Amino acid sequence: MQDEVNTKVVAIAIKGGKITAEVLDKALRKFVEEIEKAQKTASQPKIYRGKQSIKHLVAQNAAISNIEVTDGNIKSFQRTANKYGIDYALKKDTSEVPPRYIVFFKGRDVDVMTQAFKEFSARTVKQQDKPSLRRKLSHEQEQSKAKHREKVKVKTKDRGVEL
Repeated sequence: MQDEVNTKVVAIAIKGGKITAEVLDKALRKFVEEIEKAQKTASQPKIYRGKQSIKHLVAQNAAISNIEVTDGNIKSFQRTANKYGIDYALKKDTSEVPPRYIVFFKGRDVDVMTQAFKEFSARTVKQQDKPSLRRKLSHEQEQSKAKHREKVKVKTKDRGVEL
């Protein structure tokens, strides 16, 4: 059998006035370092953090738990989850009329997840208790218009002489 020989061509660009053996040696060493670094990063799988797909969450070989979220305000939950550094995946269930969301997360993150949900629910309750800024503004505008209507402007003044 004949051995197959693969030849590879490598191009190295070096800027310099005079290329010596020392400069060429440094360039080749740098090139070999870059190749080794590229091979090392290629062999390691990419680690996903934060929001990710269910497929990537399962690929991390950890037990997965889930919690159902019925609120449509998912963006504020995402901020809270990122704050606590939770790896999670969101799945939207559109089979029901108000769509519900299912949050999948790693089983070992249960304690952190409960704390994040406590903070998230406290924030949403606090937000619901506050009156809306737009409602306040519209109410103030209505009061201002009512006060304005009460004031009647007198455009003509009687300057006549009375006897």
